[in-house]
Amino acid sequence: MRDMADVVIRGGTLVSEGMRQFDVAIQDGRIEAIGRDLPGAKEEIDARGLHVFPGVIDVHLHFNEPGRTEWEGAETGSRALAAGGGTLYFDMPLNSTPCTTNAREFDRKCAALSAVSITDFALWGGLVPGNIPEMAELAARGVVGFKAFMCDSGLPEFPRADDLTLLEGLREAARLGLPVAVHAESHELTQALRHRMIEEGRSGVRDFLTSRPVVAELEAIQRATLLAGEAGAKLHIVHISSGRGVALAAEARARGIDVSIETCPHYLFFTEEDVERLGAVAKCAPPLREKFEQDKLWTELLNGTIDIVASDHSPAPPEMKSVDFNQAWGGIAGVQSTLAVLLERGHHERAMPLERISSLLAAQPACRFRIPGKGRLVPGADADLAIVDVSRSYNLNAGDLMQRHRLSPYIGARFRGVVERTIRRGETIFNRGKITARSQGVLVRPA
Repeated sequence: MRDMADVVIRGGTLVSEGMRQFDVAIQDGRIEAIGRDLPGAKEEIDARGLHVFPGVIDVHLHFNEPGRTEWEGAETGSRALAAGGGTLYFDMPLNSTPCTTNAREFDRKCAALSAVSITDFALWGGLVPGNIPEMAELAARGVVGFKAFMCDSGLPEFPRADDLTLLEGLREAARLGLPVAVHAESHELTQALRHRMIEEGRSGVRDFLTSRPVVAELEAIQRATLLAGEAGAKLHIVHISSGRGVALAAEARARGIDVSIETCPHYLFFTEEDVERLGAVAKCAPPLREKFEQDKLWTELLNGTIDIVASDHSPAPPEMKSVDFNQAWGGIAGVQSTLAVLLERGHHERAMPLERISSLLAAQPACRFRIPGKGRLVPGADADLAIVDVSRSYNLNAGDLMQRHRLSPYIGARFRGVVERTIRRGETIFNRGKITARSQGVLVRPA
């Protein structure tokens, strides 16, 4: 190690593979050494009594840039991610205009995010009818994978992938060595139930919830895993909302299907009763579920069946959440609260080991999507870190949120676990409630 590192973090408890109280030396944006009583540095950070996590990697969110920046944008969204301990996100291909379904739009989005994002970022490509010939060029640009909807996406410019499109897209993705992520809800079931609801003049919260039942998720998961197995492809099932859905995906994995399983913090924190209490701010698809389904989801999470927890941050302007419930935008804004939920409801309430939280939010995302140098606290890795007081409590206020629109179902919730500092490639980008970034994030590609 050089005589004078750029930064040394002193005495924190490192949460990665195991828990160790060590110093961390950072040089040129990377972890140079880990050990006790490391030599001095140009900057020293006292982390005694605190825990040092790898930076959160959020593999599923919508920052809507370019084209719908007024919904969020990477400038504000990346700041909110950093405030929640995040250093890298994967932006989804829809909600930006045009959608990221070809190399030209990849380049436009990459340029827009490079100009304003304070965290590093990666991009998903889209899989929609007609764009399979574009997938190879998207892969060459560096997408982490391809996103497809098995039901209506809510945006006409990003149509659902019919079964033939999905099967042929899975085959092309397998040839390219990249995963396909699917929003798994049955189009036939959800559309028929929605049409019936409208015809009968029903528009309440419960009507919406019953129009997207768990069986619609189960049917789509079963179909997606069948097609992935036929294609020999890697499948990533996003935002599974039910314990039964997780179990069904795990059964496919046991049969040899290469499938990874993602859920979201809002499914772990809220139930359908909260939708009735909170209204459209808690509307999402798949919807929040009954308490017994949430309990099953927690069981699968604690058992190690779930691979990744991601925010699915899908914000919208206030006016799109203040209309009739069935017309309101279906997305939850929660990018700042993912680690907070797992610390509060996982670690403090259910004794989830901190190492498991670290794995769900950093190590497994980096491994599954082949992101080099990210997700672990080891010499040679990027110095992406979140320094956290896991015991300190706070109530989340609207003024604490750094996203563009301060709308979130988590406002008013009490959490234990405060992010004190977030470091991205050696630079402190968030410190004690303030954004301190001096440089921008960069595009990250799979190995």
